Amino acid sequence: MRLIKTFIIICFLVLPSQVLAGKPKLVLQITVDGLRGDLLHRYGKNFGKGGFDYLLENGAVFSSAHYLHANTETVVGHTSLATGATPSVHGMVGNVWYNADTGQLGYNIEDPEAPLLPTRTSSTEGAQIDPAQLRAGTSGRSPRGILAPTIADTMLVSIPGTPRVFGVSSKDRSAVAMAGHGGIAYWYSTDTGDFQTSSYYMEAYPQWVKDWNQKRPAEAFGGEQWRLLLDKQDYTLGAQDDRSYEVDLKGFGRTFPHNYGEPSHPLFFTRVLVSPAGDKLLANFAKTLIDEEDIGQSSTTDYLSVSFSGVDAVNHFFGPSSLENEDTVLQLDRTLADLLRHIDRRVGLEHTLIVLSADHGMPEMPEYATEKGLPADRLYASQVLDIARDYAQKTYGDALLVQDFFRPYLYLDPNRLQQHKLDRAEVNEALAQVLGEIEGVRAAIPSKLARSMGESAIAYNHHPRRSGDLYIYPEPYWFLHEKGAVGVMHGSPWKYDQHVPIIFVGQRIKPGTYSRMVHPIDVAPTLAALLGISAPAAAQGSVLREVTER
Repeated sequence: MRLIKTFIIICFLVLPSQVLAGKPKLVLQITVDGLRGDLLHRYGKNFGKGGFDYLLENGAVFSSAHYLHANTETVVGHTSLATGATPSVHGMVGNVWYNADTGQLGYNIEDPEAPLLPTRTSSTEGAQIDPAQLRAGTSGRSPRGILAPTIADTMLVSIPGTPRVFGVSSKDRSAVAMAGHGGIAYWYSTDTGDFQTSSYYMEAYPQWVKDWNQKRPAEAFGGEQWRLLLDKQDYTLGAQDDRSYEVDLKGFGRTFPHNYGEPSHPLFFTRVLVSPAGDKLLANFAKTLIDEEDIGQSSTTDYLSVSFSGVDAVNHFFGPSSLENEDTVLQLDRTLADLLRHIDRRVGLEHTLIVLSADHGMPEMPEYATEKGLPADRLYASQVLDIARDYAQKTYGDALLVQDFFRPYLYLDPNRLQQHKLDRAEVNEALAQVLGEIEGVRAAIPSKLARSMGESAIAYNHHPRRSGDLYIYPEPYWFLHEKGAVGVMHGSPWKYDQHVPIIFVGQRIKPGTYSRMVHPIDVAPTLAALLGISAPAAAQGSVLREVTER
């Protein structure tokens, strides 16, 4: 009997507390694309019950969470959250990069061997204007380009039974990154309004997805308007509805109400995304998935990632200090509350481990910054490329030594360097000097220097086969991107782009607010610790003790 008692005491001491309490039925990872870390505080007075307030009141809240990497873009942030690693390790250094093997510019999750599964014939070919896909292909999608296992992958190999793993989002790269290599990803199509996937995940859609798409719920917004949730005077930013530098999506308007138009309009499904409507569609799809796939109903722990894209999409065209941004966050609050109520009915929130974060922050529009007395302006990628090529022509007699500039990386042509017998590092250093003197450019960092910068944002973003020859980033609040229908663009190492919320909620997680500096790469190792499994194989983050200790 004494031996038995001793064994029980030892087990109590060494087993993770979460295991002793009973493992959760569901890990729910919520990512709000572009939710800068200060916005929950800014708009908190108008939150309802059951959404953000539920998480803030019942969770371990980290108010000073910042990404370590420099190129704060969607796939970079999502993959860092999923793997617990920086892009120098997981390889997703940007939304677009040049493939070192093919010499071709490619979209991060593009995969010609995983063609998209058609839902119906697109009638709006070419309507999508997602900034990351302006110069990207559409041949197929898969996670094969991700060079590290995710938390979802780790659950699949570490938890007994067969966990169900899904990632859903309004953006393909968000869903794919979070679903990992072993899960299933679905995402919204701005061509058709359907939710789709690729042949990497399945040969044919399950019947419930066919039924969902057959109902064409996105088209229900046809002829409708995006109207304010509250009276304008109740908003923090109620006076910031009509600003000349906001972008009008060909009739969507700069002021409330915004007209979605008819489904036949080439930008209709994009307008749905650039509004609270896209988040509502995603949440309804996620609820249907929970029901149809029996999420949280087995003896193991399932994983569901829901990545909302409305805040980011609205930010790109109206800016984060717009009335549109505030209304999108407030309506997402209600959408999130509805999703959590559904999970409570189906799974039980007491059986659900929740983590909420964001993939990146967002700068203010440069015009708004100048209104507030800050020096800022717009610098276009084509201008940087022209200056680089002009220097290459005058100095080396060949403008095309500079192959391309797709922010944040400038690429040299290795064949032309060899042809002219030029030293790549020397050309890099010369171009860095020239481009660093452009008004609006803070620095142009050669790849050789980036590799030696230690624990810096640029070093954390550098991958030897995917990063370009020069990393170029702007002065604070300066716009540096492709010229086009984009009002503001994230992707810098400045704090407003790195700052995001992190909130953990679970049955055995003590509520509290913590101001110490933490990082989103800490999320995956902390989830693993709560589940009693090893961290993802390449994780660099640390376990957040405030979440795991009681």
